[in-house]
Amino acid sequence: MLSAFVHAFRTPDLRKKILFVLFVIVLFRLGSTMPAPGINVGNVQDSVEAASSGDNSSLFALINVFSGGALLQLTVFALGIMPYITASIILQLLVVVIPRLEALKKEGQSGQTKITQYTRYLTLGLAILQATGIVALARSGNLFGGSETGPLLYNPDSIWSFLLIVLTMVAGTAVIMWLGELITDRGVGNGMSILIFTQVVATFPGAMWQIKETKGWTTFTLVVLIGLLIVAGVIFIEQAQRRIPVQYAKRMVGRRMFGGSSTYIPLKVNQAGIIPVIFASSLMYLPALMAQFNSGASWATWINDNFVRGDHPLYMATFFLLIVFFTYFYVSITFNPEEVADNMRKYGGFIPGIRAGRPTQDYLAYVLSRITAPGALYLGLIALIPMIAIAAIGASQNFPFGGTTLLIIVGVGLDTVKQIESQLQQRNYEGFLK
Repeated sequence: MLSAFVHAFRTPDLRKKILFVLFVIVLFRLGSTMPAPGINVGNVQDSVEAASSGDNSSLFALINVFSGGALLQLTVFALGIMPYITASIILQLLVVVIPRLEALKKEGQSGQTKITQYTRYLTLGLAILQATGIVALARSGNLFGGSETGPLLYNPDSIWSFLLIVLTMVAGTAVIMWLGELITDRGVGNGMSILIFTQVVATFPGAMWQIKETKGWTTFTLVVLIGLLIVAGVIFIEQAQRRIPVQYAKRMVGRRMFGGSSTYIPLKVNQAGIIPVIFASSLMYLPALMAQFNSGASWATWINDNFVRGDHPLYMATFFLLIVFFTYFYVSITFNPEEVADNMRKYGGFIPGIRAGRPTQDYLAYVLSRITAPGALYLGLIALIPMIAIAAIGASQNFPFGGTTLLIIVGVGLDTVKQIESQLQQRNYEGFLK
């Protein structure tokens, strides 16, 4: 593997791509640590320490993970990549619902370019909403759940200071989108995925060191060993797939013979990826958000007792069931057995032992439903790991091994390594995977 890295850096064009990605990552992290104008950095740091040492569960924990801790620091890149992720998910859902978007998707590259443009516009709209809400909470002193040690803004009563901070955060989101597209065009791997990976990994050392400081070396070593086992299991599941064989019959086109090849349809165990966890997490935050604005009501007290702390059994059970539901829901809208069966029939393809047409559609739906079940259970268990750790060892809300953190690190890491591997193989070098 080390020799493969040496070969990669000895290849001039590949070396330039890797160095360019590293340069963009440095710029990205610099913007994630640079405070927005008008922010009282000292009070923000004191409030972060007070909130982390208490029992408060931040309403924006998920977004804070995707911003690499930049959200609660109120930096230029405070929103991170979360608005783009949300916009992409919304567009994927709308493609199934709106015929115009579905037609654009079928147009190929030109249609995909228009959908990407719509995603950018929606990202900026969501960024405006999120930035306004976050700055409003910081202005009112509720961003850290009442743990603020002083005003987070230098001029909390100034509307111009408020608008300047919001504009800075929205501009930071636009710059993040631009950096991600630069990595995709001139670097290695998917730009947005690499930026998400960077932000998630940025919180990893601090979370691990916090476990060592609060629980000692014994617990720290045990967490590392268990974490390595979990990572191995996640890698195994992420690469697991059911390969459905497909045979294409020979056909004459003019005077030439085509077809007669064999291939397969890869159905991954985790077909939905990390999307169900994001859906479920966002939905679980809605009751806490409503309770925050109605803190005096009896139902708000019940929600605060049962749906704010992640180590509560009712919260865990509801979160797990939502992940299972959204896994089936997302797989059903992203993989259409009827469309796949029709495409196979048009090009003379068939599954050995299965008739073309409706029988093929039913067979694909049957296999997909069966393989989605272990994938949904796997996502639910992975997402519950931080909550179990909170209950077992009193870990922080950003426990490193589990949930969105591991899924992103393993998924993006494997995809980037495979892309570098393919580029090395094109140049007759041995790659990472032997």
